[in-house]
Amino acid sequence: MPRRDSGLYGVRRFEVVVDVSVVIVGGGPAGLSVSRELGELGVEHVVLEASQVASAWRARWDSFTLVTPNWTLDLPGSPYGGDDPEGHVSRDEIVAYLEKYAAQHAGPIRQGVRVDSLVAGGPSRLRLETNDGPIDADSVVVCTGAYQKPHRPPLAAAFPSDVLVLDAAGYTNPASLPDGKVLVIGSGQTGVQLAEELHRAGRETFLACGRAPWVPRRLGDLDVVTWLTGTPFFDQPVGALPSPAARLGANVQASGARGGHDLHYRVLQDLGVQLVGRLAGVSGGKVQFADDLAGSVAFGDARYTDIRNVLVTTFGDTLPEMPDPTPFHCDPLVEIDLAGFGAVVFTTGFRPDYADWVNFPVFDDLGFPIVGDDLSTAVPGLYFCGVHFLRKRKSSLLCGVGEDATIVAATVARSRSV
Repeated sequence: MPRRDSGLYGVRRFEVVVDVSVVIVGGGPAGLSVSRELGELGVEHVVLEASQVASAWRARWDSFTLVTPNWTLDLPGSPYGGDDPEGHVSRDEIVAYLEKYAAQHAGPIRQGVRVDSLVAGGPSRLRLETNDGPIDADSVVVCTGAYQKPHRPPLAAAFPSDVLVLDAAGYTNPASLPDGKVLVIGSGQTGVQLAEELHRAGRETFLACGRAPWVPRRLGDLDVVTWLTGTPFFDQPVGALPSPAARLGANVQASGARGGHDLHYRVLQDLGVQLVGRLAGVSGGKVQFADDLAGSVAFGDARYTDIRNVLVTTFGDTLPEMPDPTPFHCDPLVEIDLAGFGAVVFTTGFRPDYADWVNFPVFDDLGFPIVGDDLSTAVPGLYFCGVHFLRKRKSSLLCGVGEDATIVAATVARSRSV
């Protein structure tokens, strides 16, 4: 094996540089799918996983359930085989599915190996600096997840120290939070689910609302996602979005909890969750909110209408009724006193963090990787898979990542035969 001198202050020691032809970084759905597809093509490789297989799914809150229907557990070579395709399995069942997939379909996986940086490693080579030593490779496929770094607005730092402030990634269950009222900031898919759970647990809950789409959970006997897969919706390319920044928009408001149900502003208001506008300021032990709740509700209703139009165009009269949204009445608070609050939970989305460790200029202004149709980048041998809206809307979904995995595996195999 190649060795390099890593001496310091005249003391010479040698570090083994492992030589691997193809490295996959990440042991989640994307990494496991790419591994399976490379194996099918006879390409030797290794998967590096910083923690455990399915680590991001293990980290979800205790009551988390799959928000898409069960049939979307559909990685290459392992379609859903249960008896409730339109249901919603628990977090632990998702992890079990991925563990079984890794054991039956993936190649060698080195768990506990964290990649700290990816740099040039010599002519036509890439070097991964890891906590277990350096690795040289001809090809690297980055599969470190669709959502990586929790985003907090700058105002988060203004909350007083006697109120616990945490991201959704740090939330486990209502009992894990200090006693008192709870403010959830961010009203996408995660925010509305946590607000509902906290309210049902008896916590007085406030939800700072922004612009988020919503859909009904079911139409007739089928999940709305099942209906949408029969339309061009999930195959929409990133270029069809109104702007690149639209990739950072909130995920659709819905829940898979308790069998799956509608979960949007009207549902939360009827439950008794106190809806307020966007976070606008924190000062003097009080929180200020914008007077824009009605506008956020109208935005979600407009997206509902857009999705209804897509479905009607495809299915016509066979589509179950999708009525107009009912009127929404609100007179929200624009300021609340933090006295009596135990926690503030930020669910304000995630941002890419690839550029923090991938030291190549292959990212756009938002930090998303720039790839071709074959998922290659401008750097020979560097590929991505499992990124939100990488090629299509479904690129990071359990039922869509396999399509991208097949493409990237074929590209890697083709590059090795040249």
